Amino acid sequence: MSVILTRGRAPRTPHTEYYSEPEVLALEEIHGVSGFSGDWSRKYHYRKYPTQQVRDAHKLPLDLRPQPLPPLPLQPWHLRTSRLKAHGDAVSGRVPLVYGTHTLVGAAHFEKSCPADRFFRNGDGHELWFVQEGRGLLASEYGVLAFRPGHYVVVPKGTTYRLELESEDCLLLMVESRFPIQFAPHHLNASGQATLMAPVVETEVDLPEFRPPRDEDGLFRVWTKHDGGFVTEMFLGHHPFDLIGWEGALYPYAFHTDDQHPLAKQTHTAPPTRQTFQSGHAPHDGFAVCTFKGQMEGWHPLDVPAPYAHFNVDSDEVMFFSNTSYGARKGLVEPGSLTFHPGSLPHSPHGMAARRSFAERGKLSDYLAVMLDTFFEPLRVARQALGVADKDYPASWNRDTQGVSAS
Repeated sequence: MSVILTRGRAPRTPHTEYYSEPEVLALEEIHGVSGFSGDWSRKYHYRKYPTQQVRDAHKLPLDLRPQPLPPLPLQPWHLRTSRLKAHGDAVSGRVPLVYGTHTLVGAAHFEKSCPADRFFRNGDGHELWFVQEGRGLLASEYGVLAFRPGHYVVVPKGTTYRLELESEDCLLLMVESRFPIQFAPHHLNASGQATLMAPVVETEVDLPEFRPPRDEDGLFRVWTKHDGGFVTEMFLGHHPFDLIGWEGALYPYAFHTDDQHPLAKQTHTAPPTRQTFQSGHAPHDGFAVCTFKGQMEGWHPLDVPAPYAHFNVDSDEVMFFSNTSYGARKGLVEPGSLTFHPGSLPHSPHGMAARRSFAERGKLSDYLAVMLDTFFEPLRVARQALGVADKDYPASWNRDTQGVSAS
């Protein structure tokens, strides 16, 4: 984030003597990405380092790795994430669906809060969530963030957190990246501030609410994901949320889709105008995340609001449908549907979608969908996805081809 925050207490001059209370030296920690050249935050622990383990760590049987499939015919996929059985919490309930070298797309349909004495740290990647169902709190050493349906939540790699549910269950689209996840660079100026033409602005970001330090002894478990999906349990003798303060530009935050303001034009708008986040280094690696939300459709008298057929040979496309109003897939998807179109295949609207879209010219649409396009990174489907796969999807374009002509 380009917004540098200070929360709680921290010395004016970094790496200088500072006290939590008389005679108790605050212990400084830098949480940073990209070596010493990326975003970072400086954290001040009350009296103990986060390295002070009180028991031997051990690897858990929990395995979050995507399970590979044997080579399959090239085809598009439709995965119905809402049909995943709700189980576990935000960690144990994760199901990997589509993955590549640097990117993992999955879902978590869970029904429990994380236990009060157990925390999670993703050592593999930065996380981006989209909240489809449910509400709750992301509690971390940086503070507390509330989330509800329609929220994106960005969690930097290495953040220690637990998730508290305030609803019966929760369904999250979960994206992991080896690279930091930030607002789209083409919407930012040289200082990292949103331009006046951008559909997003920093003042509408939800920031963590800092809480007083938990200077508590006890036995606290930290589950750390590493090496592609293995999980190791470590034990601290003090509460990990023990910061007296922190400052910097690396921290969790939330951004609601209600606060993305679409850019309209006389004819169909291409996805880059809808981009919200980016990870990696376009066009070499990483991905773009675009938010397709209701906007004024093109008002040209001959505009075709439905998207064109697309053959983006250097990008694999994943699209998550929050509702069923997206015209190009209307009648095929359900809330929580996820489509995967490999870059080696063209994809297009279904059947009469293009012709039906004429009726939407100049009108306000109400769809909501999240699109992820990779940069030169092929993705593949994980074995865990097969249970919610629509086997009829690959042939669905041929079911109804009437109306795509000018007749």
